[in-house]
Amino acid sequence: MSNKHLFQKFGFLRAPFGIGVGRYVCQLQRITIKFCKSHGGSRGMRSFLEHDLIDYAKHNPGVVVYVKPRRHRSPIIKAEYLNGETHWICVADYSRQDIIQWMELLKNQYHNGPDYRLLKLWHTDFPSIQGPWTPFTFKDPSLNQVKFPDKKIGEAIKLRPTATEKLIKLFEEQQEAEKLSEEIPVQKSVN
Repeated sequence: MSNKHLFQKFGFLRAPFGIGVGRYVCQLQRITIKFCKSHGGSRGMRSFLEHDLIDYAKHNPGVVVYVKPRRHRSPIIKAEYLNGETHWICVADYSRQDIIQWMELLKNQYHNGPDYRLLKLWHTDFPSIQGPWTPFTFKDPSLNQVKFPDKKIGEAIKLRPTATEKLIKLFEEQQEAEKLSEEIPVQKSVN
């Protein structure tokens, strides 16, 4: 069994404050692209820089893009997010299309969340002092002493008529009253 999970970040996943409420705020703050001008593994990165980098920067004005050439090293994309997280991707021997897809993924995710080691499978910011909810949470405590089978508890629930049903009934009564008021003058004229 491996102990590599002990060195992972731990905690609870949290959505960025206000995401989805109000205007959208891109969580990606800065991207640093490191590549070599002559290394064969940087071919896809150089192609991305020549053809797609300017369009990427135009479409994402809130993201700062740094380009750092360095000699005899593999190409790397480093993403920094608003919450202080950083995410490194080694893109050696990746094609131009693969790098475009990675850049879009880094822009759309909000941090390196899947690398968290979760402390618990569930978490709430406002824990209840009453304990977890169960189907019996708001039931009458006298039900604890009932002997089963019980006819009173086993009865079908009698629901009151809804507002729509009441309106339909009033409409039908009004229709019947109008029919009766029309029939009375006809009967008087016949007599």
